[in-house]
Amino acid sequence: MTHAPDPTATSLSETQLPQVHEPRNDGMALDLDWVARVQANTSAIERRASSLPGRRTVKKAYQAAWLAKAITLIDLTTLSGDDTAGRVKRLCAKARQPVRADLLEALGLPPITTGAVCVYHDMIETAVEALDGSGIPVAAVSTGFPAGLSPFHLRVAEIEESVKAGAAEIDIVISRRHVLTGNWQALYDEMKTFRAACGEAHVKAILATGELGTLRNVARASLVCMMAGADFIKTSTGKESVNATLPVSLTMIRAIRTYEAATGMKVGYKPAGGISKAKDALVYLSLMKEELGDRWLQPDLFRFGASSLLGDIERQLEHHVTGDYSAAYRHAIG
Repeated sequence: MTHAPDPTATSLSETQLPQVHEPRNDGMALDLDWVARVQANTSAIERRASSLPGRRTVKKAYQAAWLAKAITLIDLTTLSGDDTAGRVKRLCAKARQPVRADLLEALGLPPITTGAVCVYHDMIETAVEALDGSGIPVAAVSTGFPAGLSPFHLRVAEIEESVKAGAAEIDIVISRRHVLTGNWQALYDEMKTFRAACGEAHVKAILATGELGTLRNVARASLVCMMAGADFIKTSTGKESVNATLPVSLTMIRAIRTYEAATGMKVGYKPAGGISKAKDALVYLSLMKEELGDRWLQPDLFRFGASSLLGDIERQLEHHVTGDYSAAYRHAIG
């Protein structure tokens, strides 16, 4: 069997957590003139995004390598009202060994893990205990997730409690009304407070892009959150009617590129919600590589917010090794 080459210059073994290489985004003073200048050419963005699935593809051993890379970028997630300690422990076991050992051996790949495990606050301690010694961080959704409409002081307290419980990453939700009314100062102040409450934990700002109305709003909200110190910007909670899309992703990625050009600070990106197929992961990886470069193909700067995605990737890797497709139930997530 031909060993699958890594799609980037960094080997898979070097991507394992902890993998923070870049200085954190310290943010900057709110520049309302810059925010006002931000526009989004919707027709051009949609035209560029529509071309990606048809033109960007990799085959055979290269595809297997890209899919293995994608696994290391997954925030393996369970955010259900019926979550139990047993389910979270099974999810953490899958995060530790996301692909069967015989498949990795056949592919000539070292052991890999997912990028993180993402849970509600109540399951943080269970996840931390289950992941002990693995180097896999626990991410917690916070600030009244998914609507973000609980009292502000309680949202801040929730962050502090999640950090105290052991979460190394906090996925916060912004107040959409600040974006819809153009109150950028309020959004900046909110994000700044959330960032401070996170302390050493990295903060991902969920924009809930499906509820922001326009791509221009998405671009401006992305910029304001980065100015306020977000370590990542993230598309969705996964609970909206419209979650991650390629036009939204292109808009947010270009905001990241513009912010880095102006400040020198690299900010991560996390598409979440609706990404469930291996072919979708390949499109997002190619988009990141083309727009931001290989550096954004590492877990400290790119994550998929997903659960079922992992099962489909594992099926594709088994097909690459054996030539046969296995049933989905053979690759259970939790």
